[in-house]
Amino acid sequence: MATRLSVNVNKIATLRNARGGSNPNVVQIAQDCERYGAQGITVHPRPDERHIRYQDVLDLKEVVKTEFNIEGYPDERYMELVLKVKPTQATLVPDPPGVLTSNAGWDTIKNELLLTELIQELQANGIRTSIFVDTNLKNVEGAAKVGSNRIELYTEPYASQFHSNKGQAIAPFVEAAKHAKKLGLDLNAGHDLDLYNLKYFAQNIADLDEVSIGHALICDSLYYGLENTIQMYLQQLAF
Repeated sequence: MATRLSVNVNKIATLRNARGGSNPNVVQIAQDCERYGAQGITVHPRPDERHIRYQDVLDLKEVVKTEFNIEGYPDERYMELVLKVKPTQATLVPDPPGVLTSNAGWDTIKNELLLTELIQELQANGIRTSIFVDTNLKNVEGAAKVGSNRIELYTEPYASQFHSNKGQAIAPFVEAAKHAKKLGLDLNAGHDLDLYNLKYFAQNIADLDEVSIGHALICDSLYYGLENTIQMYLQQLAF
């Protein structure tokens, strides 16, 4: 089965918020993404609501027909929102308030107790869990130990090295992915994946369940159009 594409619509909300009002309409574009072939919708609400607003998440709950993935730092407000919405998946990301974007994976050893408690609560409410991690095998093992269903591999290091040495760039991700599967973890990936580096990544990571892509996909859609762009990304995952 081909890797599923989940479209992160944060950048649509960023554009809307720059002018106010409801243009572009986040809910409508999420529905369009699904209609054009996306197999999931991802949002990452942050406390300052600088892109996705908490109301957006509630509105999307009513219309998303594919997998709904809510990423975020699991503070009290995030947990309250996720438990209310009950999305398909909650992806826990260690980005406290104030950071520009997610730029690291969890230290799952240091945060073992916190993550265990959060994951138990989410799973008790029927929500699949995923933890954002780097390729450090200890952190992968920690994700399994705390009971997560999946990990999401943080792929910025891969993307930054891809054009200079793609074989070297992919190597730690192959090792981490194999280790995760041995531990019974399913695999997601995201951050800086694009039309240039996505296919090679997916070809080399066996049993990759899902990629979450927002920034690059929305940028590409300015040139190619949203429908065509989604189809182009899906083609990178179909081999």
